[in-house]
Amino acid sequence: MAKKIKRSVSVNTQAETAMPATYSRPASITAPRTSYTQEFKPDYSLVISDLKKIGGLAAVFTVLLIALSFFLR
Repeated sequence: MAKKIKRSVSVNTQAETAMPATYSRPASITAPRTSYTQEFKPDYSLVISDLKKIGGLAAVFTVLLIALSFFLR
């Protein structure tokens, strides 16, 4: 089994969070982005119809099993 090696990571939170007052973001970040993607609208009609068929079959087989339990006693 391989040995686990723990690496120590030093975190300097003040250096990362402190920004100078004259700092300005580059134009590429502040410019509005144009969206080339379309909104995701999935079509679940086939899934819903399959689930209805599965539910109907489950109900039929449940009723069939209950009916057979009365006749086979």
